[in-house]
Amino acid sequence: MPEPAGHSNRTVGVVVRGREEPGWDAVLSPGALAFVGRLVREFRPRIDELLFARATRRDALAAGLRLGFLDETATIRRGDWTIAAVPRDLERRVVEITGPIDRKMVINALNSGADTYMADFEDSTSPTWHNVVDGQRNLIDAVRRTIRHTDPTTGKEYRLNESVATLVVRPRGLHLTERHIEVDGRTVPGALVDFGLFVFHNARALLARGSGAYFYLPKLESHHEARLWNDAFTLAEQALGVPRGTCRATVLIETLPAAFEMDEILYELREHAAGLNCGRWDYIFSFIKCHRWHADRVLPDRSQIAMTQPFLRAYAQLAIRTCHRRRAHAIGGMAAQIPIRDDPRASEVALAKVRADKEREAGDGHDGTWVAHPGLVALAREAFDARMSGPNQLAVARTDVQVSADDLLHLPEGTRTEEGLRLNLRVGIQYVESWLRGTGCVPLYHLMEDAATAEISRAQVWQWRAHAARLDDRRPVTRELIERIAAEEMSRVAREVGAVRFAHGRFPDAEELFLRFCLADDLDEFLTLAAYERLPDDIRPA
Repeated sequence: MPEPAGHSNRTVGVVVRGREEPGWDAVLSPGALAFVGRLVREFRPRIDELLFARATRRDALAAGLRLGFLDETATIRRGDWTIAAVPRDLERRVVEITGPIDRKMVINALNSGADTYMADFEDSTSPTWHNVVDGQRNLIDAVRRTIRHTDPTTGKEYRLNESVATLVVRPRGLHLTERHIEVDGRTVPGALVDFGLFVFHNARALLARGSGAYFYLPKLESHHEARLWNDAFTLAEQALGVPRGTCRATVLIETLPAAFEMDEILYELREHAAGLNCGRWDYIFSFIKCHRWHADRVLPDRSQIAMTQPFLRAYAQLAIRTCHRRRAHAIGGMAAQIPIRDDPRASEVALAKVRADKEREAGDGHDGTWVAHPGLVALAREAFDARMSGPNQLAVARTDVQVSADDLLHLPEGTRTEEGLRLNLRVGIQYVESWLRGTGCVPLYHLMEDAATAEISRAQVWQWRAHAARLDDRRPVTRELIERIAAEEMSRVAREVGAVRFAHGRFPDAEELFLRFCLADDLDEFLTLAAYERLPDDIRPA
């Protein structure tokens, strides 16, 4: 694969510790590694500072800080600015399908009939070295329309249709590292690896097809983090010799602090922005984290925290108003339900929930929505098409929406139940077990689970125990109750998955790790940080 002009093949100080597989030399080419090294040297110090700022705010929240809109950026919120015009192939984003970056998934997602496919290096991908590098190889082939796959079991062949979804890539969050690459003796931010390799190999090829290098940015907590990404886009465009604005970003508003800085985030990215997305699951997780030490902020069962809860309604409608005022797209969130093939009645109940969710989003003024399964594309499109006459709803200004800090911080109502505790433990442990085996997106009990939903499960168990919250039968949630129920649920899982699968899996590791998170003195920021150290080691022997 040719290297973009103007790049040195010098990789001094850039060391790949990961093993090699056939075809990876094109992904990890000298020019690509030199480019990643340049990004790391430029932005790693700033990422370190931003992560320190997150920790400082976390301590302040524990000490009683109350989140609110920033006084120092009020002029930005009041200003009459807009983002740069959205590229043609991002004007219509009614249905976006998301998923991991294995070869079969890439082909099926691009062929799904969705408007865009978010290729996910983050919450739905376990970041094994194989997944990271092979995912990049799959996207390189997909951009050039040469991707093929033959199922080794059935012999079925997969290839791209003539018309495919627009590709959008989600790199890992700023907090995650990639231990298989070192720059100047230190491991590197995974976000810069995912972004750097993709844009280096594909920006020119995408432009040649009339598209661009499009990204979803996860886990941002402030406009300062958006500024870093804007600078990374600018550096990449200049280094690769492509026009300014080739890189476009949709930011996931999936942390509570970011909800107070939507205008500011779009402003920082205004030359590179495309929109905002309501990342509802991580947002709920962030809500718990920000209130971890407040006994009066304990949440009900995860299953009761729907988008009809007032604090989520306020957040979603504020995103729509903010985006449309700035001529940016407001994309709705993921409904976790998936079709149930072997139970038509249960499937219809699940699909009815998805339909209601998408109809609500369309009625509120969202420009599109997310699905996790190809079988939901037509349903979501029908819900939006019934309410939209054009490619988007930018004309729906939602000037009626007035959201205060109190609205965003409103405590959701509901009950805490033993079944909710059991489900959190059963699902959370099974998800971690799958993640440790290299699979980051898992259907469990007719819902699609990823790292975000697992984070809610473990954070909720921690919160209930830390504050001795009482279940609806008045029992307090204690260490002893959690350990007993976890043991009972693992017996149930062993029966459900079968003795062979259970024995050959990583269930003991997953149970120990998940319970450690739930029973810790403090709430860990991300379960994937500790879990990453337990992934299979792909370091080449010295």
